Amino acid sequence: MTLPQPITVPVWQQFMLPVLKVLSDGAVWARRPLRAAVFECMQLTETQLAEQLPSGQSRANNRMGWATSALVRAEAVSKPERAHFRITDVGRALIEQYPNGFTEKGLRALPAYQAYESQTRTSASLVASAEVAESDLDPVEQMEAGERRLHADVGVELIKRLRAQAPEFLEHSVLDLLVKMGYGGTEKLAQRIGGSGDGGVDGVIDQDALGLDRVYVQAKRYGQGNVVRRPDVQGFVGALQGVGANRGIFITTSSFSQGALEFAKSISASAGNTRIVLIDGQRLVQLMIKYGIGVQNVRTFTVVTVDEDYFE
Repeated sequence: MTLPQPITVPVWQQFMLPVLKVLSDGAVWARRPLRAAVFECMQLTETQLAEQLPSGQSRANNRMGWATSALVRAEAVSKPERAHFRITDVGRALIEQYPNGFTEKGLRALPAYQAYESQTRTSASLVASAEVAESDLDPVEQMEAGERRLHADVGVELIKRLRAQAPEFLEHSVLDLLVKMGYGGTEKLAQRIGGSGDGGVDGVIDQDALGLDRVYVQAKRYGQGNVVRRPDVQGFVGALQGVGANRGIFITTSSFSQGALEFAKSISASAGNTRIVLIDGQRLVQLMIKYGIGVQNVRTFTVVTVDEDYFE
C-alpha cells in the first residue's frame, strides 16, 4: 500500500501576507502572474508546487485562492475587473500591523469581514462546524460542512451581485427562478410587467395556457438593513386586488419585518382566498443555488461504500 505523502505546502492563511506584499506596488495584477509572484515570494519548492489535492488540483493554487478570496471579502484587496486584483488601504494597514504574517483572526477585526461572516452565518445557518477540528468529523460530515460553507460564500456573493444590478435584472431573475421551480405550467408562461405604473406588481406567471390561474410577483432590490415592512406588503396585497388576483409572491434581497410577516400570515389564514408568500434574501439565494439560477456546478463529489452484496 502506498502511504500518503506529507503535506508541506503552508496553510492557506500563510499566503495572505505574501499576496499583500506582491500587490503593495499598487499595480493591478492578473491572477496568473500574481500567483507566480506570490509563490516566488514564499520561496515554494518544486516539490511543494507539485503537491496535489485528491481531485488533482494544485494544493498551492487552491490555498492561495482561499487566501485571496478572504482578502477580497475583508476589502483588503479589490477586484477592478474579473480575475484582476489590487491592494486597498485596508490591505496596506494589514501589512503594517502584521509584518510577520496574520491569520483569519486578524481579518475578523475588520468591519467588512465581520459583515461577511454575519451574512454567511445567516444565509447558510452555519454552526460551529466550520471551526471544528477535522478529527471531530467523519469524512462525509467534513464534505457536508464544506458544502455548506461554499454555498454560504456563493449566497453572499449572489446577494451582492443582485443588489449591484438594475432592479429589472432582479425581476427577470426571480421569474427565471420561479419557472425553474415549476411555476408557469408546461409552457413556462412568465412575463415581467414591472416599470412605471406597474401598480406594485413586477411580474405575472400563468399556470395555464389561458391565463385563468395566475400568480403575481413583486421583487424589491433592497440593501442590507433596508427591511421590507408591513405597509409594503399591504401595498402589494392592494395591487393584487386591483388586478383581481388572490395569489402573490413577494421577494426581496433583504428581509421582512415581523409586522410584514404577521400581516402576510394573517392574510393567508383569513377566510378569503388570498395567499401571500414572502421570500427574503436568505431564502432567495438558497433557492437560486438549489435550482441553478446564477450559479454553475464546478465539481460533483461521489461518496461510495463497500457493496456488501458483491462479497456474499
